[in-house]
Amino acid sequence: MVTVRLHGRLKDFLSPEKRAQETLQVTPLGSPSVKDLIESLGPPHPEVDGVRVNAEPVSFAHRVAPGSFVEVWPALQPVEGMPRFVLDVGLGRLSGFLRMLGFDTLWRNDFADDELARISSTEHRVVLTRDIGVLKRGEVVLGYFPRAADPVEQLVEVVRRYGLGARMKPFSRCIACNASLSPAEPHEVTGRVPEGVAERHSHFQQCPDCRRVFWAGSHQERMQALVDRLRALESER
Repeated sequence: MVTVRLHGRLKDFLSPEKRAQETLQVTPLGSPSVKDLIESLGPPHPEVDGVRVNAEPVSFAHRVAPGSFVEVWPALQPVEGMPRFVLDVGLGRLSGFLRMLGFDTLWRNDFADDELARISSTEHRVVLTRDIGVLKRGEVVLGYFPRAADPVEQLVEVVRRYGLGARMKPFSRCIACNASLSPAEPHEVTGRVPEGVAERHSHFQQCPDCRRVFWAGSHQERMQALVDRLRALESER
């Protein structure tokens, strides 16, 4: 028998009846690794920051002997520098929001699980996925499971989890293809924006890859309100 205590939001991965328990009693086969033991209970290893076995810090490879007491803490520290992301197929709207905030975000509607894991590992990107199986792959180091189903609330979670408020660069990246935007003069976008827009606006941005043109319309005003809300989260931290 092994006694396990999960702290904080790691309990989100337990069934409702188990969340109320302070500790869990587990009867593993043999002496499993810490990673295998934790993931057998639900939490994927990228969501874990620290593990102690019998009060001693250990790695995921540590073998857990019968009679051990295992404590597990959630990952809370933000990624250093400007984090980059790769998202699974079900998080298309979240990818657009992250690009809108200026974060390098890869997304396709046909990413396979093994491709997500490989990209995360080789490019040091944070995997955002609602598929726990992806996060449990051994090559994945950085990853998060958005708890909410609503894309805006998912964005709030990710901003909080990775401390993105102070690192946002809103409206600097193409929400369609992820390329960095560049300023454009009105004559450069002639014929590429509606006639009324060309008459009312003098400041534009364009994507060098997909050639889309952006301007400060009503949609950007709504997005600015969301940006202000997210920046307020940083002061709460």
